[in-house]
Amino acid sequence: MKKVDVAIIMGSDSDLPIMKDAAKFLDDMGISYEIKILSVHRTPEKATKYAEELKENDVKVIIAGAGGAAHLPGVFAAMVPTVPVIGIPIHTKTLGGVDSLYSIVQMPSGIPVATVAINGAKNAAILATSILAVGNPEIKKHLADYKNTLKDAVSQKDAKLQEIGYENYLENMK
Repeated sequence: MKKVDVAIIMGSDSDLPIMKDAAKFLDDMGISYEIKILSVHRTPEKATKYAEELKENDVKVIIAGAGGAAHLPGVFAAMVPTVPVIGIPIHTKTLGGVDSLYSIVQMPSGIPVATVAINGAKNAAILATSILAVGNPEIKKHLADYKNTLKDAVSQKDAKLQEIGYENYLENMK
């Protein structure tokens, strides 16, 4: 394992289209990460070994995406107990991701997992960046710049609405 600040893990390659949003945001912020496919059910030895590597290499945040039973975030929160874990419930065909959401947010007392919206990989990366920014002025500045772009985008949209009116604005949205 290379030395990284964030570990991005997912239970299946089918999660990658969602999890790429976390990787992309971390790329944009210049934050080091590693991305892996692990299954605590199908490859428990490999998952356990990776958890040990994360402890040894002083990873700062774990982002874990999982669908269905969604045990991956909670198991890593238990195996790497001093590192914040952010769980991403992945949308499922059977229950729309609500099953994943409930599995991740219902962790027992003492084993917390921060949880974002279903398929909320970008928000998980933003939260991880916020955690890292606490002790890093450079990351804090990058994050503040990003948040300012959000603020500017809302102001620009409002200015356009005021200029052309809601009917024209809605027509332009089609």
